[in-house]
Amino acid sequence: MVGRMVYPKELFDLQLSFAERVCMVSGLPLECVLLDYTNFYVRFGLGRTFDPQHPTWQAYLAGLREAQDVREWTYRFYLRDPEAATAPHLTATFGCFSYTAESADRIRMHFRNAEAEGISPLSHARIERRRAELAALFGRVGETMGKRVLVVGVSWLYNLEAYRRLFPPEYGLSARVARNRFRSMPLWGQFVDHRGRVRESRAHPFLRSLAGHSSLTSLGECFPFQALAVEAPVERFYGFYGV
Repeated sequence: MVGRMVYPKELFDLQLSFAERVCMVSGLPLECVLLDYTNFYVRFGLGRTFDPQHPTWQAYLAGLREAQDVREWTYRFYLRDPEAATAPHLTATFGCFSYTAESADRIRMHFRNAEAEGISPLSHARIERRRAELAALFGRVGETMGKRVLVVGVSWLYNLEAYRRLFPPEYGLSARVARNRFRSMPLWGQFVDHRGRVRESRAHPFLRSLAGHSSLTSLGECFPFQALAVEAPVERFYGFYGV
């Protein structure tokens, strides 16, 4: 979806249900769990320092203590300025793809739906467009960073063949589970479709599964997909896209 995506209330409700279950099995207070086991801090535009004393975070918690309905309060708080300052620092963007140069020899890949509303960015009809975007991206990397670069990424999307097919095979084959990503959209993003709606086909099994887990360490198994970390040398990408 072009422009800023405003996430639906159901996504926040899902995270609150997960947080409540974490509280139940761990005995941790809800205020601590919301910081460590949801994506709220980032969605409120507070960056990625996860400072529990941040004034805006403290304002959210103060309202939470007084709220009759924590779900309504949470979403109203988000809607004050939805998705302001939530994007990571980006070095360059090409259509649905962007990257961050984390150092002189390491870049991190990012993905967002930049298609017109209602069009799946990973459909078969969009394969060539996505690969052209990636070819342009790695053309820029080649011009500015050279050959000694490691390409890394973390996302639930690497579980999908429709996403992996856009990249060199070595990149997808390197996948390993990135644990404890409860604070980030690379895990929670799997519940939102390309129209910006919550996928009920994933949300309902997730909620049912929560009730069956009684330990903090096993709660991560409730997610339909895990966040996967991948990496490969940039030369694999240059060869794959012919740049």
